[in-house]
Amino acid sequence: MTQANAIIVGASSHLSKEIARKLAAEKVALTLFVQDPDSLKEFASQLETEVNVLPLNIEQPVEIIRQLEQEWQRIDGAHLVLINTGLNGYNETLPWQLEQDIIDVNVTGFTAICNTTFRLMREQGYGQIAAINSIAGLRGGPSVAYHASKAYAQNYLEGLSMHAQRLKLPITITDIQLGLLDKAAMQQSKLWLPPLAKVADQIIAAMKKGKRKVYVTKRWRLVAWLTMMLPEFIYNTRHWKTKKKK
Repeated sequence: MTQANAIIVGASSHLSKEIARKLAAEKVALTLFVQDPDSLKEFASQLETEVNVLPLNIEQPVEIIRQLEQEWQRIDGAHLVLINTGLNGYNETLPWQLEQDIIDVNVTGFTAICNTTFRLMREQGYGQIAAINSIAGLRGGPSVAYHASKAYAQNYLEGLSMHAQRLKLPITITDIQLGLLDKAAMQQSKLWLPPLAKVADQIIAAMKKGKRKVYVTKRWRLVAWLTMMLPEFIYNTRHWKTKKKK
């Protein structure tokens, strides 16, 4: 394989597009998995590289595995697989369907992608798996399944890295711990909401350096440290008591 190939699973977000744009500028051939391929055709046509856009059936693990294997064979392997999939949602009644949807996407679908990619890279003899995760996985939170799923992803990636080391495989696992950018956007915080290009640049730089774990942007490392250090009675500022009616 002479051409540098990269696969982005979950390519419809603004961040994924920015990363794809920057990789394309470096002449990396791209495969973009997205739920609605038609929505990405115009964007893909503007990239300065070979691009293939494929449908993503994240809730069907068997189909995900088949799609990855088929595309892997077509492009003769890939140097990088970047996973940017995730479902979030909050409802104070904790309806089971929402919890199940989050688990199906963030746990089952995520695991199918990582597991299949690791196997393909093991057969290939090298590669890098990078996943855009979240510092929300450091502790529990009101979006119960989402926080738990991100903790799962963090531990799964660490386990894959340990497995690669034990097998002495040159497979790099990069856990990209993204800050709470959605929350920062809702609060219109200029301090905690950096330009998208800066976020993409830091992610690409971390992948090139083969970082095992990186906080993006870098200032979120402080928030992550404080989050882990706070005792529960301080961290849990929400008091789940029913207010008395006046």
